[in-house]
Amino acid sequence: MAGNPPRQCVQCGERLVGRTDKRFCSDACRNLYHYHANNAPINYVRNVINILKRNRRILSELNDGPEGTKKVHRDKLVQNGYSFLYHTHTYRTRAGNTYVFCFEHGYLELGENWFTLVRRDEYLERAGDGRSKDTN
Repeated sequence: MAGNPPRQCVQCGERLVGRTDKRFCSDACRNLYHYHANNAPINYVRNVINILKRNRRILSELNDGPEGTKKVHRDKLVQNGYSFLYHTHTYRTRAGNTYVFCFEHGYLELGENWFTLVRRDEYLERAGDGRSKDTN
């Protein structure tokens, strides 16, 4: 068995001593290796969630109309930092209208860069977070 090359730490390359299935020379190297291996997907998910939260906040702040609806221009959404690439779901009505939602807030594109903002409180009610009818 003298012909086996010396084993090295996967992270830093230091010579390994001990168990034959050992991959890291220390807990610090093991933690650093797994941090780098998992960091990119975690950062991507974190960034997407932050964009979705920002989109929801923008729709919520702009939708101060009666009954949870308001007409706004695309420029107003873009000016506030809304990203049209990210949303949580779409809803298509029987009439063929497609609403785009970020959680319970959404919009319907009317054409010529105008949008109707809407709020679906029943999404919150289904989750047990609904607002009481007296506070709307």
